[in-house]
Amino acid sequence: PLPTYDEVLVCTPDTEEEEVELIVRRALSSNSQNQKIYCLLGAEKLTYKVSKQLESHFFRLLQSSTVSDYRFIIFCNAKAHNSYVITAFDTYKVTIPCYSKTEIQAYLSTHLKVPCGTAPVAQAFEEPYQQNVKFVFSTRAGMGR
Repeated sequence: PLPTYDEVLVCTPDTEEEEVELIVRRALSSNSQNQKIYCLLGAEKLTYKVSKQLESHFFRLLQSSTVSDYRFIIFCNAKAHNSYVITAFDTYKVTIPCYSKTEIQAYLSTHLKVPCGTAPVAQAFEEPYQQNVKFVFSTRAGMGR
């Protein structure tokens, strides 16, 4: 399953140390064995101070944790070469292969289907397959369009 709201932290320059520490604690705690996937999105946007604290909390908690199969993913823009997070976690770096739009759509259409008997928001779309996730983009977001 996709991560839920409590498993994802979308980073901005205003993200605070406490928020980062909380998600790292969740990922490395003994309760994290419930198959959740904890994610930091846009971690390259963290300030230097918060990035240092992320590194400190992660490696300190990793040493004291009994969880060996934690699921913690840090997403960074590969072009953000001046990010401390990218440097600090360089040994864990994984480059994701690029897939075409068609391949991504095919994957999502087979893995993100609405279970039989339920059709929440997916009913609003007139496509032959019902999906759990739908992205809607607007050139004038917030303008009611």
